[in-house]
Amino acid sequence: MSDQFELISEYSPMGDQPEAIRQLVDGIKSNVPHQTLLGVTGSGKTFTMANVIKEINKPTLILSHNKTLAAQLYSEFKEFFPNNAVEYFVSYYDYYQPEAFLPVTGTYIEKDLSINKEIEKLRLSATSTLLSGRSDVIIVSSVSCIYGMGNPADFEASILEFNEGMEVTRTKFLRMLVDSLYSRTEMEFERGNFRVKGDTIDLFPGYADYAIRFSFWGDEIESIHKIDPEKGTTIEQLEYIKIYPANLFVTSKSRMTESLFDIQKDLDLQYEFFMGEGKVEEAKRLKDRVEQDIEMIRELGYCSGIENYSRYMDGRTPGERPFCLMDYFPDDFMMMIDESHVTIGQVRAMYGGDRSRKINLVDFGFRLPAAMDNRPLKFEEFETIQNQVLYVSATPADYELELSDGIIVEQVIRPTGLLDPKIEVRPTNNQVDDLLHEIQIEVKKGNRILVTTLTKRMAEELSKYIANTKVNCTYMHSEIDTMDRVEILSKLRSGAIDVLVGVNLLREGLDLPEVSLVAIMDADKEGFLRSERSLTQTVGRAARNLEGRVIMYGDKITGSMGKTIDETERRRKVQEDYNTEHGITPTAIIKKNTSAFQKNAATEIDEALMRVEEEKKNYGSKKELAKLIRNTKANMEKAAKEYDFLNAAKYRDLLKYYEEESKK
Repeated sequence: MSDQFELISEYSPMGDQPEAIRQLVDGIKSNVPHQTLLGVTGSGKTFTMANVIKEINKPTLILSHNKTLAAQLYSEFKEFFPNNAVEYFVSYYDYYQPEAFLPVTGTYIEKDLSINKEIEKLRLSATSTLLSGRSDVIIVSSVSCIYGMGNPADFEASILEFNEGMEVTRTKFLRMLVDSLYSRTEMEFERGNFRVKGDTIDLFPGYADYAIRFSFWGDEIESIHKIDPEKGTTIEQLEYIKIYPANLFVTSKSRMTESLFDIQKDLDLQYEFFMGEGKVEEAKRLKDRVEQDIEMIRELGYCSGIENYSRYMDGRTPGERPFCLMDYFPDDFMMMIDESHVTIGQVRAMYGGDRSRKINLVDFGFRLPAAMDNRPLKFEEFETIQNQVLYVSATPADYELELSDGIIVEQVIRPTGLLDPKIEVRPTNNQVDDLLHEIQIEVKKGNRILVTTLTKRMAEELSKYIANTKVNCTYMHSEIDTMDRVEILSKLRSGAIDVLVGVNLLREGLDLPEVSLVAIMDADKEGFLRSERSLTQTVGRAARNLEGRVIMYGDKITGSMGKTIDETERRRKVQEDYNTEHGITPTAIIKKNTSAFQKNAATEIDEALMRVEEEKKNYGSKKELAKLIRNTKANMEKAAKEYDFLNAAKYRDLLKYYEEESKK
């Protein structure tokens, strides 16, 4: 099938978008493997990406570093390509506590989870669309795409095809559905189920909002109808239909039988190993658990934690990488990595975190060594299965720039004509009083203000101090729940909050055109939060406002401050010259306070990693680090005793990090 992408928009490429699109398209057509789009905040990077996709016409994976931004991109690309297949692939857990063992306290943490069925449907829809033969497919994904999935060959082999007049016995038809992991039900009709009423079989695909009704006449399919699953009313009649499996982890019966044999063989080997090491308790524990799992799989076709046996089910060899979403794409596909300076780092970190948790489970007899092969991709594996990659960021990291051979496509002109904000450096002496004066000026104009601090404690204290001056102010940092953050940002945009104080969450990905002033406290404290990249991202938060400006409070101009100021001035000059040459008057952005900031199941994200990463940056001396180790260990043990497994796991990961840092 050769479907064409059809980009629908009331806008045409403007500013330096046409040149950026031309360069990127030429690079892709010339088989350049890596390109970087450096697009300043508000320059329309997403629109440029959409135009590149339209011109190249290849299946495209768009990778984002969290679910909120992925949902925002998904919404935008659905609007750009309403007649094409735009899909959403993120983790389907509303809540997920991974299985873990804490040797320090001897605490075993069972896996606990809650699956969002709507997201599960979207994941199945994404994989089904990729295997449908369409080329006009865009998958917007979080880093969930590097985690293990079923073998695409098995998934494709389990696709069922039916047409009117097809001869098949009803018994064989039902067996085919069961083999594709559909379940018969007499109760509630849900996705992944089918029901039988006489000569009629209703099937609710796991990836759709509609159901399919098959009517039989003897051993022949007399008719096929798409129906409303709740009302049972006919939507349309079909002559032919493909039915995709109800689950991503589907395998053949022959491989399942072979898998059970291999599991038993590895169990015997590991049991002998433990006994030889004198680990009798571990040997008995492993034997009991695995033999119970084997029996469950033999009888029911699955067991709790069956993903730990995925290597056997997929037919992989020990150490071989798992299959993932990228394996479902054809060989000639395109990947776009949004906010690449963050996303790449997150992809790189996934394998290590997963391994550190699982190695304890294996060493203490909770899992077979094969469980280590149920994992996210290693970074080098992620690199090997790429085809052509476009990195998109306002502040590309060294990794992207090196792969792109230092050649970047720059996009600094905004379609609105808005300039980068002016930056002013002021001394730290009386910085709070000076800030309060500036806040009063902006509040009277009806504008909003962002203030960034170095620590969570300072954010909270400064927020209280500002609020005491009768200004609507609050703080936002990693301890604030995700959905509460959504509410805070919505209130900021609506005007219920005038000032928002934060640490590291007020950098990239926030579209806040009402913000006219960004104040950076202690800007001269060189480090992660005051690096050139962090400062540039923070400055960008004021770039969507006609009166946007930035105040850096510092007693000296550090290297990072100097580079940020110089680059911002360079961009302003380019933007001013373009506006003068083309007679453009800068205009303010008017953007609705839309669903991107509303509580929606599809935009809930697991912020545990971000929380840990932010906490990692908040230690100073070795003495302070030792204190953090003691406190973190105490918190971990306390959480484990109270069966607060989610926080116990968080503190465990944080403790490991601090202990490694203390050895340096």
